[in-house]
Amino acid sequence: MVAYRSSGHITATAASPEVSILLDLQNSLVDPHDLLDNWNSSDLLPCEWTGVSCNNATGLVTALDLSDMDLEGPVPQGVCQLQNLTFLNLGNNYLSGQFPQKLLECTRLIYLNVSQNLIVDILPENISQLNLLRDLDLSGNNFSGSIPPGFGELPELQSLNLTNNLLNETIPGYLGKLSQLKWLDLAYNPYQLGRIPEELGNLTQLLNLHMTMANLIGPIPASFGNLTELTYFFDLSHNFLEGSIPPGIMRLPKLTKMELYDNLLSGEIPWNLKGLLAITDIDLSSNRLNGSIPSEIGQLKTLELLHLWSNQLTGEIPNGLSNLPNLGRLRLFNNKLSGNLPQSFGIAYPYVYFDISINQLQGSIPPYLCNGGKLLEFIVFNNNFSGNLPETYGNCSSLFRVFVNNNRLSGMIPTGFWNSSHLYIADFSYNKFEGIIPPEIGLASNLTSLKLSANDFNGSIPLEIGKATNLNKFMASYNRFSSSIPVEVGNLVSLNQLYLDHNQFTGSIPSTLGNCYKLSILMLSNNRLMGSIPFGLGNLSVLTQLDLSHNQLNETIPSELGNLRFSDFNVSFNNLVGSVPKGLIIGAFNTSFIGNPGLCGEHLDGLSSCVQMGSRHNDGHTALIWISAVGTCLVGIVFLVGGLSFLFRKSCNPFQEKQSSTLWSLTSFHRLAFNEYDVPGSLDEDNVIGSGGSGTVYKSTLNNGQTVAVKKLWTNSKGNILQDHGFKAEIETLGKVRHKNIVKLLCSYSSADGNLLVYEYMPNGSLGDLLHGPKAGTLDWATRYKIALGAAEGLAYLHHDYTPPILHCDVKSNNILLDEDYEAHVADFGVAKILESCSEDVSMSRITGTYGYIAPEYAYTLKVNEKSDIYSFGVVLLELVTGRQPVSAEFGDGIDIVKWVCNKIQYDDGVQEALDLRLGLEAQDSILAVLRVGLLCTNLVPGKRPSMLEVVQMLNNANPTNSAQHSSKDKSIASKLSHPHNEYKYSDDDDDDDEDYVDDILHDVIVKL
Repeated sequence: MVAYRSSGHITATAASPEVSILLDLQNSLVDPHDLLDNWNSSDLLPCEWTGVSCNNATGLVTALDLSDMDLEGPVPQGVCQLQNLTFLNLGNNYLSGQFPQKLLECTRLIYLNVSQNLIVDILPENISQLNLLRDLDLSGNNFSGSIPPGFGELPELQSLNLTNNLLNETIPGYLGKLSQLKWLDLAYNPYQLGRIPEELGNLTQLLNLHMTMANLIGPIPASFGNLTELTYFFDLSHNFLEGSIPPGIMRLPKLTKMELYDNLLSGEIPWNLKGLLAITDIDLSSNRLNGSIPSEIGQLKTLELLHLWSNQLTGEIPNGLSNLPNLGRLRLFNNKLSGNLPQSFGIAYPYVYFDISINQLQGSIPPYLCNGGKLLEFIVFNNNFSGNLPETYGNCSSLFRVFVNNNRLSGMIPTGFWNSSHLYIADFSYNKFEGIIPPEIGLASNLTSLKLSANDFNGSIPLEIGKATNLNKFMASYNRFSSSIPVEVGNLVSLNQLYLDHNQFTGSIPSTLGNCYKLSILMLSNNRLMGSIPFGLGNLSVLTQLDLSHNQLNETIPSELGNLRFSDFNVSFNNLVGSVPKGLIIGAFNTSFIGNPGLCGEHLDGLSSCVQMGSRHNDGHTALIWISAVGTCLVGIVFLVGGLSFLFRKSCNPFQEKQSSTLWSLTSFHRLAFNEYDVPGSLDEDNVIGSGGSGTVYKSTLNNGQTVAVKKLWTNSKGNILQDHGFKAEIETLGKVRHKNIVKLLCSYSSADGNLLVYEYMPNGSLGDLLHGPKAGTLDWATRYKIALGAAEGLAYLHHDYTPPILHCDVKSNNILLDEDYEAHVADFGVAKILESCSEDVSMSRITGTYGYIAPEYAYTLKVNEKSDIYSFGVVLLELVTGRQPVSAEFGDGIDIVKWVCNKIQYDDGVQEALDLRLGLEAQDSILAVLRVGLLCTNLVPGKRPSMLEVVQMLNNANPTNSAQHSSKDKSIASKLSHPHNEYKYSDDDDDDDEDYVDDILHDVIVKL
């Protein structure tokens, strides 16, 4: 919680004028962690103060470093009174407002850093006044507009960082005049589409060039071949660059990292790669490059990472690649590479990541990739590899993910795969593997996904499968498994998908499956299962797909299944009897019951009416017995013929249709410590923390220890994206917004199968959860007030400080997330709208938002503006002071929280009844002040609602820590309280009288309190 000083301004009595200057600076800032507490006015000199450095000879301040202190307030303007200041670092705080022009008076500055703050402004035009500057870092703010010419007039400048802002014009050529520049970072800005200026090739002293996500088009300038001092990054990724790669950039002898991925580059990879004498990373992935991989790449002895995936490369993989002594990360997937894989891969150096999937490679798999015991990912799916899977991989204890599916591999799977305690995902499907699942599978303690479908496995599933308790997906369709399904499968409490169809299982369906409460897909069709359908399946509330067709099941369909919401359901061709549960009689399942002569149901294909069947039953029970017997025989014949037909098709055409594995494309909005594989592979149904109309939200802890929140947008049963679900709106807004009270969107993932949004993780969940969920009542008033103010400041930033303004359009307590310190972060921008001006009305095609929070005028005009968000926020304020939900049965039919509060405050003791009793009496004045703000925000007349800036000001005045509290005789709160909802009871003609009436009521309440 932010700690505000209560002792007033600090005054200096020391002789040094610099002490007074620094104390004035301190007074202008909020220091939440009291890091500047040793700035003492009694000191003669400030040289021992936190963040202050002085000249040893003169005692004058030369450097001020206040970075990483979470300071709040405006960027200090008086700092340039420190006339000998050469170093100023204010980075990574919460400083807001505009860039002060007075900072340009610090003409001795050599180093200036105000990065990672909340500054909203254009870049300073007269920056050239700081003509001694060597390092300038303005990154991570909200600077917009152009890069002014003055930025090309800094003769001593060696480092310029403008990344992560809102600069929206093109990159200017006059930056090429910065002849001393060594570090240039212009990445992550929404520039206008434009070419890379040729003049940047004049920066021959550059050590680092970073221009990712800068809307660059056209070719890479040939002049970049002159940048022979480039050492660290040459990063032009995530742009729209076209044409071929200039050969000159392959002759940069000091360069270590070349990042050109995710562009539209075409042509062949230049052959003269051997000029990259120091290169460690080459990433040319996700382009349109063609031709073969140059054999010269085998001469890059320093190469550690090679990414050429998602291009159109052909030919064989050069043998020289397998001899590189440092190459541990090789990803060549999704090309058209052919031929055999060099068998010496892994001998020269231990691999960590090896992905050559989705190519046309053939022959055997090299056995040495895990020689060094470091291999984490082995991915070779969608090729034509044949022969056995080498035994060495079974002994590779480091393996985390294995994908060998969709090949022609045969023989036994090495035993070590079954008992690996580290293996997380294993996909062996669509090959020719044989043998059994050994009992050692019970030792696979971390295995979450095991895919064996479309092979030639046989025997029974071992009882020990129940010990692999982290198993989330078990897919073993189209094999020759037999015997009964073990009851121990019920121990797999994490199981979400179980595919055992098209096998030879006998016996009954284990009733223990009812314990797998996370099961959403159960496929058991085309087996020889008998007995009844366990009624416990009806308790699986998330079960959406169930296929039990083509078995020998009898008895009735449990009525409990009719209560579930299936997207796919099939029990056809069994021996089931009785009536179809009412909840399953829908058009989508019209043919899901055929082949069951004993079943009846209204308006379903192939079934008799239950009324008619009942009549026949009354006419002759014996006849029904004969009909059932004949029907059973017919079903048996159909099953036999169908089974033989299937076996014939299987032997003639062994699974021509293969599974496709998802390729994810990552778009980052901040610097990340993970890659395009880490997040999609980390989602676990055990870690679902929320679900809504657009998708499921997971808590995900990545391999590097970082915890993130991941929203997986809904797909249909075939994996196709149902609709945009706000994906575009979310990345267009949160991808650019920088504010401490707006949730941070780290990156997005896209694929043909769906979209993922990755956010900073909020450990305390949502405000809605803490107000109305199992932990309701845990928030005291000071914390509720802090949340209200923080959320208001975030919305005020969107409405007034961000350019162009943004409407959230779905403000509610569930969309206000709380970090470990209960700081509010406004989230979920899936329906947000960007405006041209803050007074603009936006027409919507349909009502979006959440019932109970929607402004009345929006419901009948379908037009929204900032007042719509303000109404919704007013509802949140009423939730905070009352502890009640926006819509509740206790209010009565057609009454929401706004009308309920308005009705309450008109009667004696009504306000007391409306307030959350758990808050006590200590902060009643503050609570009533926030109640007033909530009522003002929810005025039925949009024009009478305050702006979000006014809301923030009123909430500041309601701070419960203010020392000047209202006494029982003070009518200052009541005199300000107005009742904006008199339209419910009173005429608009008497607004003033009505407000006085309500003020009197509230005044009486205050007196009684």
